[in-house]
Amino acid sequence: MFAAVALCSAFAQQQRMVGGDISLLPSYEEAGDVYLSYDGTKIDDLITYLHETCGWNAARVRLFVNPDGHSNDGNSEDPAVCQDIEYVAKLGKRIKDAGMAFMLDFHYSDTWADPSYQKIPSRWTKDNDDVLADSVYQYTKDCLNLLIARGATPDFVQIGNEITYGMLLRNSNDKVYPSQDKSARSAQWKRLSTLLTKASNAVREACSGAKIIVHTERSGKAAETANFYAYISDVDYDIIGLSYYPFWHGDLKALGSTLDKLAETQPDKQVQIVETAYYHQWFPSNATYNTTSIWPDNAAGQYQFVSDLISALADRSQVDGLYYWFPEECGNGYQKEVLKGWVNRGLWDEVWQAKEHKPITKTSGNDDGALYILRDFAKGNGTQSLDPTLSDGQENSAMYNIAGQPITQPSRGELYIQSGKKRIVR
Repeated sequence: MFAAVALCSAFAQQQRMVGGDISLLPSYEEAGDVYLSYDGTKIDDLITYLHETCGWNAARVRLFVNPDGHSNDGNSEDPAVCQDIEYVAKLGKRIKDAGMAFMLDFHYSDTWADPSYQKIPSRWTKDNDDVLADSVYQYTKDCLNLLIARGATPDFVQIGNEITYGMLLRNSNDKVYPSQDKSARSAQWKRLSTLLTKASNAVREACSGAKIIVHTERSGKAAETANFYAYISDVDYDIIGLSYYPFWHGDLKALGSTLDKLAETQPDKQVQIVETAYYHQWFPSNATYNTTSIWPDNAAGQYQFVSDLISALADRSQVDGLYYWFPEECGNGYQKEVLKGWVNRGLWDEVWQAKEHKPITKTSGNDDGALYILRDFAKGNGTQSLDPTLSDGQENSAMYNIAGQPITQPSRGELYIQSGKKRIVR
């Protein structure tokens, strides 16, 4: 016997975002790399393909303040740190023109910003904290105004990247620690809130339609994640952004515990997994968690990880975004000649003898690789965590399909109207 589940109208109208961070795609294209579909057909425009064929509706791009000539380690340049405002404006317009939502990721640094490295941009190093906050405000506003003028208006704006321990740090004295009581570093938390508020104000003023994301990466630590967002309760933002990599953050149970905690402590905030990925070969020896017994470090394991993650998120109405990090990574051209190394988490094969790359598939020739199943994340929209019970008298009331036609025998998984409410049959 089928059970009719009432759909909450807010969730029914809410669109789940699914896509990836494609920040290096123009660099691969300029190097002459050619992307192929699973059947070997050349893809003329990868962004359009990701949208129309793969079902992605969003893409994320990082932005650095002054990446030209800046080194990641103080000694050698990192060619992956190339996304200045002009680069981002061109890529952002392509994303928008393809019909996808555009997430802008402010790093507020000249190089990678992550939990261990949040270096102040060179142009702001002499600013005191008051001036630094004003610099963040003006820079954020100027960048957004330029993007809007270029036809690349962001739909989502990350104000900082993986800022679990703070942002724009001069030294460890500026850090915050969500594992501690807030009072232990109240001045540092106040500094972080001030910087975030300045960034948020700039977004609200320049790009009022965009949703603001505050991004951390302790997705395997429920208490720390909950503390962080509780400690910045005075900041105006819309979405909790999380990085989730199982080899750093633990299995899906650990992620689930964090999401449960956020549902309890931050019920008014949506959550998006703004970065995730898994290895398709060469699992790292320094991984915090060896998850190869769950998901092998091969194409099939990568596929299974994405599939399992989507299943784990399907019943979570609070989670409305999932982004794969660095899906465009591929073989012999830009990867070998410029980056000179592999991350091994991309969604294309690494072809060593030619600049042509096919999506990684579980079975050669079938379109069931991780690239193609990400779209399944959006399919659960509007059906999560809802009360399946009907009030008295509704069980036997007439049901209609979405075209308004009466239904005598509903089908499992289909959407219907009953007693003026949208329902889905399970």
